[in-house]
Amino acid sequence: MQLKISTRIVDAVMIVDCAGRLVFGEESAYLRDTVKKLIVEKKRLVLNLSGVTFVDSGGLGTLVALYTTAQNSGGRIKLANLTQRVGDLLHLTKLVTIFEIYDSEQLAVDSYKGTAA
Repeated sequence: MQLKISTRIVDAVMIVDCAGRLVFGEESAYLRDTVKKLIVEKKRLVLNLSGVTFVDSGGLGTLVALYTTAQNSGGRIKLANLTQRVGDLLHLTKLVTIFEIYDSEQLAVDSYKGTAA
């Protein structure tokens, strides 16, 4: 399944819903290009990964690159609703120490409260 991306705003936070496979190639490029445009407009993003069924090394690299891009532009990206498989992968690769990860989208959105936009 190709990666599908949709966006919406909740409490002034941009939610990026992802569904499908986050793998090297078109999928990673699509996510990277989409989020890079969004981070310019909205500095606070949540990647809702509840629909992501598989992530490969290219997908992980894209997530790290997006995190770095957001940090460098004064923004932040948080992850929410990880599937068991994706969560296990982030633990295995120790990327859980880099990303802010939340069990629900609402917890991720709430974590922005009190921070500058």
